[in-house]
Amino acid sequence: MSVDGSGVLMEPGVAKSMPTTGGAGKPTQGQAGRRDTSVSNYVNELMQQVKAKNPAEPEFHQAVHEVAESLALVFEKHPEYRRKKVLERIIEPERVLLFRVPWMDDKGEVHVNRGFRIEMNSAIGPYKGGLRFHPTVNLGILKFLAFEQVFKNSLTTLPMGGGKGGSDFDPKGKSDNEVMRFCQAFMAELFRHIGPNTDVPAGDIGVGGREIGFLFGQYKKLRNEFTGVLTGKGLAWGGSLIRPEATGYGCTYFAANMLATRNQTLDGKTCLVSGSGNVAQYAVEKIAQLGGTIVTMSDSSGHIYDPEGIDAEKLRFVEELKNVRRGRIQEYTQKYRSATYTPVDPKLDHNPLWAHKADCAFPCATQNEINGADADHLLKNKVFVVSEGANMPSTPEAITKFVEAGILFGPGKAANAGGVAVSGLEMSQNSLRYNWTREEVDQRLLGIMKSIHDACVAASNRYGTTGNYVNGANIAGFLKVADAMLDQGIV
Repeated sequence: MSVDGSGVLMEPGVAKSMPTTGGAGKPTQGQAGRRDTSVSNYVNELMQQVKAKNPAEPEFHQAVHEVAESLALVFEKHPEYRRKKVLERIIEPERVLLFRVPWMDDKGEVHVNRGFRIEMNSAIGPYKGGLRFHPTVNLGILKFLAFEQVFKNSLTTLPMGGGKGGSDFDPKGKSDNEVMRFCQAFMAELFRHIGPNTDVPAGDIGVGGREIGFLFGQYKKLRNEFTGVLTGKGLAWGGSLIRPEATGYGCTYFAANMLATRNQTLDGKTCLVSGSGNVAQYAVEKIAQLGGTIVTMSDSSGHIYDPEGIDAEKLRFVEELKNVRRGRIQEYTQKYRSATYTPVDPKLDHNPLWAHKADCAFPCATQNEINGADADHLLKNKVFVVSEGANMPSTPEAITKFVEAGILFGPGKAANAGGVAVSGLEMSQNSLRYNWTREEVDQRLLGIMKSIHDACVAASNRYGTTGNYVNGANIAGFLKVADAMLDQGIV
């Protein structure tokens, strides 16, 4: 373990180097032409086993396959990882918790939801990952998110394992009291399985500051202790400055680092952003601060296109609309006549948001929101930077098109790691009983995102796929976890 000039710990197994070229370059002969047949067979057999053991979990299969394809490059040079079945052990969660969550609404009616916590891997630190409250939550989605979290947390250089959890509860349309009762019921079971040195959840879709407050209050009451068991807390009771902004800021910093490999910046670039939640809002804020022009935002009902750009004043309107009134993005066009609104059309094979002309794209909404047709539109319109703010927002077909086109493509496990990075910094501040200033946290985040970028570039160079950030992120994230697992024995 070494330390770079900014004081950020660097990942073992990958020497720090500055990129010699930018972009998600095409797969080289080292990846495609000289691949060991036995390694290819191993990957195919592994995927067959994963699908057989985890049926009806397509998102999980997709996440595992992407990583396994990248790691074939590692297994050719280091067969010991195959012999010790390290990837098979990472794929299998250390623990899966499934529990009922009964709660009562304001009318006195009883509801029953499912609660989950996937404790995926703790080789390099306590489990760390968000809680998602959304009707689409199921075991497969949370396993995919937990699996991705293992590599993402490894890339941050901080000592955090990977986990994920949540419920099929939908906070939309619920009163504050109903959300509080659900959160208390959820924590009444979860508290037995988490702790500051065991498992530290955070927020995700449907779990913001309100929900974290209710969850923390119930944990504190049940355990009779004040500890940093959750991150994303309020500033008055253990939270960190920059934590709400961290994922959106980090995604933008990662894009800036990719652009720097081509001696460019975000200044003057036209940017497409999807989503209108926490990640999208702060990505828009930071892009604007760095000189970019944001022309789109969206929610589940459709997207707005504002050719004049979404500036600070317009962003404040969106924040009030989504965070306070919890309204729909269509209302933006009623306030700002320069904008147009396009509703979601389920019959289309693409998302019109990605068909606008731009330089950069920041998918910040949800998984698989950019498909092959969307990728074609982006490339046709000369978009050459894609930095993923959401988790796995691009389908495998889209990723292949981006990589083969040689654009700057930052995969989510690297580009959106800023959120969990500042969660890790919040944990550090809780342990120290000390708060850093906004500037200190932001500088640490900036340094971590640069370290993640440089680790991805170094790993892709080392394994013969220069410029391929997908391979770089998967390999760099794997090596730290894998080496720790080998050190700790068969556990």
